Amino acid sequence: MLSQEKILKRAKEKGRITSADFAKDFDVSRQYASQLIKELVDSDKLKKMGSTRGAFYVLPEYFDAHPELLPSRFSKTYRNEGLEEHIVLEELEKNFTALQKIAEPVRDIFIYAFSEMFNNAIEHSQSKKILVEAFLQDDDLCFVINDGGVGVYRNIMRKKKLRSPFEAIQDLLKGKTTTQPKSHSGEGIFFTSKAADTLVLDSFGYQMTVDNTIPDVFIRSDVRNNPGTRVTFRIQKDSDRHLSRVFKKYTDHASGSDYGFDKTEIHVKLYTRGSVHISRSQARRILHGLDLFKVILLDYANVPMVGQAFTDEIYRVFHSRHPRIELQEANMNEAVAFMVTRAKTESRKGK
Repeated sequence: MLSQEKILKRAKEKGRITSADFAKDFDVSRQYASQLIKELVDSDKLKKMGSTRGAFYVLPEYFDAHPELLPSRFSKTYRNEGLEEHIVLEELEKNFTALQKIAEPVRDIFIYAFSEMFNNAIEHSQSKKILVEAFLQDDDLCFVINDGGVGVYRNIMRKKKLRSPFEAIQDLLKGKTTTQPKSHSGEGIFFTSKAADTLVLDSFGYQMTVDNTIPDVFIRSDVRNNPGTRVTFRIQKDSDRHLSRVFKKYTDHASGSDYGFDKTEIHVKLYTRGSVHISRSQARRILHGLDLFKVILLDYANVPMVGQAFTDEIYRVFHSRHPRIELQEANMNEAVAFMVTRAKTESRKGK
């Protein structure tokens, strides 16, 4: 009579086994053999490789000794009806077994990012179908989530009454943008963009790329007209990045902080349009919604010059209205530093 002990013995002798082998050799139904094997898989005494009719099973030690067995890609399209991201994630982890070989800190980042982005597709896209892909490409661990819905930038524009996809991207990068404030904090895309090596959001001809390997942020238009939203996430499989450090960087640890998401980083260059002199109205656009934070880091990388009206709006007008918000700067050249220092000095004179 077929038993789990006989299955394990056969696996040790042959290396790879299938349920059909036992059905034939022990004169039992394939369903019975499959049930015994499933119980062994569930208890981690066997590893399942492949899917459906091509599936076979190996012992954990055989699995460890043969890395070439690891599937390098998972791909599936889901109907967006009653979907739950953790159920899909379980299926991905079960079938994309290469993920099991990734170091825990990188795997944690992958799982966090995938869960956040897939949940966004479920709840915001209004798409009937969602395509999921996960794969290893050279030294990168990647996933793609592609829906055919309303589009992330168009959705933000409509809900927040913005004038262009560029403004929607600018809001998105601040970190607390959400079209469903009662059920979402708006942190998902922000933290995913900080945890990735690269994160790309394509939607209806507009593309946002966050590249933390440089680091820099890029916005493009007139790219491939992807209906809905396509999210592409990449991180090196041997990255030394830790999710806890990503969260810590954007948490205000000052006295009285509740260790929430209190800090944001603004790339000033994204608000510059064809001129080195940035206007008061552009400063207001940057500052919109930032009263939700306790610390604001203004990154002036690749900004050659700022205008007096711009710095006055930030360092005098905004700061006088929100004196408890700490304004920080990074990557200022000499000209920008001069204007910022001047604005801060004028602001102190008015007190």
